[in-house]
Amino acid sequence: MPRLRLVMLLLFVGWLASPLPAAGGPDAIKDTESATHGADSASYSVAGTYTYPGFKLIQFTLPVLSHYSYMLVSAGECLVVDPGRDIDVYLKTAAAERVQIIGVWLSHSHADFVAGHAEFARRGVPIWVSAKAGAKYEHRPLKDGDSIAVGAAVVSILETPGHTPDGTCALVAEKAKASEPHALLSGDTLFVGSVGRPDLMGEGMAASALASSMFNTWTRVLSKLPDHVRVLPAHGAGSLCGAHLSDQPSGTIGEQRVANPYFQHKSRGAFIAAVLDGLPEAPQYFKHNAAANQRGPDAVEWNAELVLASADAELTDTSKHYVVDIRDAADYAGGHLPNSVNIALRGRFETWAGIMVPWGSDLVLVGDVKELKEAVTRLHRVGYRARVITLGAWKQAGLPLRKNNMCDPRELYAAMQTPESPIVIDVRLPSEWMALRIGTVVNIPLSELAAKAGKVDRAEKVVTVCNSAYRSSMAVGILERTGFEKVCSMAGGGEAWLEAGLPVYEAVRRDAVATAPKRVVRLAERLSAAELKRMLLDLPDTFTIVDVRPPAQFADYQLPGAVNVEIADLLENPAWLVGAGPLVIVDRDGSLAMMVGGILSQKTERPIKALFGGLAAYWAESGMSPAPAAGPRAPAQAAPTPRPALPAPAQAPAQPAPPKKKSAGC
Repeated sequence: MPRLRLVMLLLFVGWLASPLPAAGGPDAIKDTESATHGADSASYSVAGTYTYPGFKLIQFTLPVLSHYSYMLVSAGECLVVDPGRDIDVYLKTAAAERVQIIGVWLSHSHADFVAGHAEFARRGVPIWVSAKAGAKYEHRPLKDGDSIAVGAAVVSILETPGHTPDGTCALVAEKAKASEPHALLSGDTLFVGSVGRPDLMGEGMAASALASSMFNTWTRVLSKLPDHVRVLPAHGAGSLCGAHLSDQPSGTIGEQRVANPYFQHKSRGAFIAAVLDGLPEAPQYFKHNAAANQRGPDAVEWNAELVLASADAELTDTSKHYVVDIRDAADYAGGHLPNSVNIALRGRFETWAGIMVPWGSDLVLVGDVKELKEAVTRLHRVGYRARVITLGAWKQAGLPLRKNNMCDPRELYAAMQTPESPIVIDVRLPSEWMALRIGTVVNIPLSELAAKAGKVDRAEKVVTVCNSAYRSSMAVGILERTGFEKVCSMAGGGEAWLEAGLPVYEAVRRDAVATAPKRVVRLAERLSAAELKRMLLDLPDTFTIVDVRPPAQFADYQLPGAVNVEIADLLENPAWLVGAGPLVIVDRDGSLAMMVGGILSQKTERPIKALFGGLAAYWAESGMSPAPAAGPRAPAQAAPTPRPALPAPAQAPAQPAPPKKKSAGC
């Protein structure tokens, strides 16, 4: 054993001392939005189908809005849950499934998109929503304990205020076993890894009051549900309806009980503080969408002809019009309408339009006809209408274009080393800027740029930067609208900077700069004996225990449910890197468990925990009789566990594989 421990120590120390990855790796700076740019990110797709006895739940995803919606299908009927405004995907799916849509259930009055209930109501479909929603449209009000029958399934309503006062969740079960739910449609109350933000009511209700309601919702309602109940939320990573959402499309109550960081705060005050801390700024369009959803959105003529704007120099008047160029950053830089702002269609176009374009503006889009049609359709999702114009029409009218060729990262780096360096404005969020930046630059978040542009001399040469040039290209137009003449965006953003191998700085605090990147070392979490005992009693079957002691010692005594695994197998077999819950490693005194856990933590996002002090501490701290001696014994019937893939949890329904991350702009 001493020799093995030495080998493990050398392995772990050797890993820590290994060379750092090249600074050119763009993944070091990518965020949830800029990680990928799939062409299908603006279209609905099926994220997964969850099958249970008597019914199934089809989960739809719309990546550009981080929106999940659902169809509950059972015995020829279906209920649509939290639909988006463009409802063709649900109609086509219902036809393919040969089921009748018997109704729509809204978990609350959504703020980040216009829901599709009015579109369904036009087709005679009834709408269910909380009696507390103050809905002005025709609907069937629901209160706590009410239910909706869908074929052989039943939907039971829970009043769950916290994100909003009218927030509800719904338990789904077989009619014959209504008290044994399989799934929770959690709306914006409970996300995977997070909870709904409580600060969207403005002066109507204090955010702390709603956060306190969320504490009650969890401690008195949702935490009482069985661990196996699957959580199906209305939003995922990238949504501004909460902070730190996971990119996993679903989870379980048991997983949230253990892994959701907000539920680790056991006192009301600490929970409220945690929920209110670090919330991103809510886009200005949220309140308008929430109001539209409450009164009932206007009907949309999805196939209507585009409304053309005349090619007139008046379009450059920022007091009358807000012109948005929907082309990519490079095309925009090559020539665009003066005072237009570039919000590229390829990214989170809907959300950024809602953030940047003041509600009620005379919005005019610039692009080619095909893209303009898509842009107008997508703007309907967030309640905007727009006229359109092509760049060709503007040119044919003999009107001027504005150009600002994008700056190459190497050229910018060279210019930054000279006495006449341009002013570089990083338009990312402060948290992004503090984590990694390209030098001594000014940080003004994009959403604040128009208001704070006066801090910079308009006569100076300015270069804007972000992660991938999506936001920095927007920033160019915003600065031009406020009078800047010499402004351009860095091509490719921080990702291109890293690809070019140029140096970056990690800011530890505002008055100090690290001269070299620091490596983040993920370590296993130390688990006390008391915590492990509590998990064994309260959360059985939500985690895996592996015992790395020799087989003879394992045969002598072991924890309930533990499996005996050789260290080599634990390190080499990738099956141990995946699982629904934490992986808990135990040994005799905790030393090997911490080293093995440290190595595994670098390979997986799965939570890795090591029993602090080992089984010796567990027996002692549990108030039990001393553990048997750890000396060698004749092997009993136990043998090392073979190397199969990890077993699935008992009675788990068919689950879809996690979807690949899709485009969301940057």
